[in-house]
Amino acid sequence: MNFHEFNVRVRYAETDQMGVVYHGKYAEYFEMGRVEWLRNLGVSYAEMEKQGVMLPVVSLTMNYKKPARYDDFLTVKTIFKKQVGVKIEFDYEIYNEKQELLTTGYSMLVFVDMKTGRPTSPPEYVKEKLAP
Repeated sequence: MNFHEFNVRVRYAETDQMGVVYHGKYAEYFEMGRVEWLRNLGVSYAEMEKQGVMLPVVSLTMNYKKPARYDDFLTVKTIFKKQVGVKIEFDYEIYNEKQELLTTGYSMLVFVDMKTGRPTSPPEYVKEKLAP
């Protein structure tokens, strides 16, 4: 599966004094998208961590086009780009109810062995799910 979408309503606590979503919250929306993308693929992030593999973010970029505001109903689209070696990459798009593109993003994550703290190959069952 190349992409997954989920919806989230902006809560008051996610906004700044100007009434727009605080810039740091977009990273959380992207994380939610990745976790749901994996879950929809049949991979539990929590289960992967129980097996000793985590996925820290090593690169993250965001481009803000228009502000999201309190009570907006957002669609977060997570797009799988590629998985090569120990790295996995995603693009993101966030839309409002009018289907206006608000924010785009990109992240690179690395599979890491939790015991050693070193990069590691993805678990075999994850590789199988990511194979074209």
